Amino acid sequence: MVVFKLLGPPELEKFRNSLETKQTPLAMEIISENPSASLLSNDPSVGPTKNSPTQASGNTSASFADHMDNLYNKVSSEQTIKGLTENNSATFLSTGNPCLDFFFHIVPNTPHETLVKRLELSWAHDPLTTLKLVCNLRGGRGTGKSDRESFYSAALWLYTNHPQTLVANIPAIADFGYFKDLPEILYRLMEGASVRQDQKKEWSVTKGLAIINGIKKRRQAQKEANAKKAKSGENKAENVGTEEKNIEEKEKNVDEKKSEKTKVEDSTEDKIEEITEKIRKELGHTERQRRKLMAAKKLIDQYNSNANFQCLHNRVSEHFAVCLKQDLDNLKANKLTKISLAAKWCPSLDHSYDRSTLLCESIAKRIFPQEDEAQVNEVQYAFRVREQLRKQVLVPLRKALELPEVFMSANEWNTLPYNRVASVAMKLNKDKFLKHDKDRFEAYLGDVASGKKTIAAGALLPHEIIGCLEETKEGEVQVAELQWKRLVDDMLKKGKMKNSLSVCDVSGSMDGTPMEVSVALGLLVSELTEEPWKGRVITFSEEPKLHLIEGDTLSEKTKFVREMDAGMNTNFQKVFDCILEVADRVKLEPERMVNRLFVFSDMEFDEASSNPWETDYEAIVRKFTEKGYGDAVPQIIFWNLRDSRAVPVPARQKGVALVSGFSKNLLTLFLDNEGELSPEEAMQSAIAGPEYQKLTVVD
Repeated sequence: MVVFKLLGPPELEKFRNSLETKQTPLAMEIISENPSASLLSNDPSVGPTKNSPTQASGNTSASFADHMDNLYNKVSSEQTIKGLTENNSATFLSTGNPCLDFFFHIVPNTPHETLVKRLELSWAHDPLTTLKLVCNLRGGRGTGKSDRESFYSAALWLYTNHPQTLVANIPAIADFGYFKDLPEILYRLMEGASVRQDQKKEWSVTKGLAIINGIKKRRQAQKEANAKKAKSGENKAENVGTEEKNIEEKEKNVDEKKSEKTKVEDSTEDKIEEITEKIRKELGHTERQRRKLMAAKKLIDQYNSNANFQCLHNRVSEHFAVCLKQDLDNLKANKLTKISLAAKWCPSLDHSYDRSTLLCESIAKRIFPQEDEAQVNEVQYAFRVREQLRKQVLVPLRKALELPEVFMSANEWNTLPYNRVASVAMKLNKDKFLKHDKDRFEAYLGDVASGKKTIAAGALLPHEIIGCLEETKEGEVQVAELQWKRLVDDMLKKGKMKNSLSVCDVSGSMDGTPMEVSVALGLLVSELTEEPWKGRVITFSEEPKLHLIEGDTLSEKTKFVREMDAGMNTNFQKVFDCILEVADRVKLEPERMVNRLFVFSDMEFDEASSNPWETDYEAIVRKFTEKGYGDAVPQIIFWNLRDSRAVPVPARQKGVALVSGFSKNLLTLFLDNEGELSPEEAMQSAIAGPEYQKLTVVD
C-alpha cells in the first residue's frame, strides 16, 4: 500500500527555492511499508527519466516548478498518477476518470469505506453515469455484475445523499435486480447497514453452540448406554451357597427399591422439564410480541419524523400495489405468462420484512382503499385489508406462479414442478429434493441431461456452480454439471469469442473466493472461444505455461485448473515474453497473433521491468514493437477480482478494457466483437442498454 502526502503552499515555495539554488528537491513524501515505493505523474517530465532534472536549464526548472504547482495545487480528475503494486511493479493508481475507477475497483470484497469514497468521487465527476454504474452493480441480467452487497451499500448512500433520486428510480431498480431489493433497502435503513453481517456472525455463534451442545448430548447418551451395558453384563451365574443366594436376593430387593425411587425421580424431573419448557415458550412468545411492537413503533416514528423515509416507503409500497393489481388483472384474463414476481417477493404477513417495515399494511391499503372511514376504525380496517392482501392477492398469484416454496411448505413434494425452480433455489434446495422426492428429481435430471427438459442457471455466478462440486451426493454434483452446461449454452447463443485466451491468476494473493472466480471465469472463456484456443488457459508463474485443460466433466476440468503449476509469482510480462518467443521462432505473421487476452487477477503483478517507471502494459507494447509486432499487440481485458489500488492502464488507452466483478455477464461485451477497445468505451458499453436509459438524476 502506498500512502503519500502532497506538499502545501509553504513547502512548495521552499521546493521552488531549492530548485533555484540547485538543491536536491523532495517533491513529496512517500510513506510505505516498502521504502522503494514511489508515486509519479504519468507526465514524462516528472520522475526518473533519461534526462535528469539536475541537468536541465533554469527555464526547465521553472517549468518543472510550475508543473508541480499545477499538479498538486490544482488537482484534475484527468490525472493518472503512478505508484507501485504490492509486489513493487510500476502501476497507475487511477485511470484518470473517477467513474471508471469505480467501475474497475468495486468488487464483492471491497470494504464499505472504500466503496463510499469512490462513489463520492464518481458522483462528483458525473452523477448520471455513476447512477448507471450503481445499478450495473446489481444487474443480474445483461451486463450487470450481480453484486448485491455492494449495490445495497451504494443504495443506502443514495438515500443519505440523494434521496429523491433513489425514490424516482424505484421501478427501474426493481428491474435491475428483483422486487425483494426494495423491502431489503427499507429493512437495512431500519435495522442498520450492517444488519446482515451481524446476523451472520450471530448465526455462526448459535450454530457453533448448537454443535457443541449436540456433542455433549451425544457423549452423555453414550456414557449412559455404556453404563447400562456394563450393568447388564455383570456376573449372573447362580451362586451355589445358600448364604450367597440370600445376599443376592437382598441386593435384588435393594436394586428394585432404588429402581422405583429412580423412576419417581425421573418422572419428577420430566415434569419439571416439561413445565420449564412451557414457561420458556411463553416467555419467548411474550418477548417476540414485545420485539414486534417495538419494531412497529420504531417504523412509525421514523415514518412520521423523516420525510425522506416516508417518501421512499410510500414509493415502494405504491410500486408493489401497482404491479400486484396488474398481475390480478392478468390472472383473471388467464395471461399467466405476463404475471410478474411481485407476489413472490412481496413481504408475507408477520414475517421479518413485514415486522420491520409494515409494508404489507401499506400495500394492502393501496389495493383495498377504505371507502367509508366512519364504517370501521383504523385498527379494524388495517387488520381486514392485511388479510385481504394475503387471501385475495398473494395466495392466488403465488399459486398461479407455481412457486416451489408453496409446494415445499405444503409438503407436496410429489407434485413440485422442477422446471419452475429458479437457479438459486435449485442450488439451495437440491438436497431437500433428493431427500423427499428422490425418484422424481433424479428422473428430472435425466431428462435435462438428455435435452428433454431444461434447468435454470442464469442467476448463478460461475464460481458458485463449481463450488457445488464439493458436494458428496451424486445428484447434487449432477445439478452443478447440468447448470454449468446450461450457462455455457446460453452464452454461446449470444456469440463466440474468436482468437481469445484467458490468463488465470491462482497465486497466493488470490487465495479464497477470488481464486475460485479466476478458475471459473478462465474455464468459462476456454469453453466459449473457438479453435485453436478452445480449452486452453495460461497461468501466471515465473515460467508461464499454456495448458490444454484435461477432463470430460466439469469436476475433472475444475480440478485440473486448480492444480495447474502456478507457484506464488505473478510475472505478467513473462506471459507475453513466451508468446513473442514462440511467434519469433515460427516466424508467425502478425495477423495470426493471439487477438485477445482475458486477465483474471487482482492486478498486483511482480516487478519485471528494467525501467522502474514502466508499467507492465507499457513494457508489453515496447517488447512487441521491438519484435516487429507493434500493430499486433493483443487486446487485453484486465478483469479485477480483488480490492486493490493497482490500475494497469489509464482511461483512454486503446486496445485495453478494465472490468471487474464475479459475474459472467460482462463477457457478453466481447462476444463476436473484434472492434477497437478502450477502458472508457468498455465501461460505456456496459451501461448502454435500454434499461439504463430509464434512470434519472433528480437531486
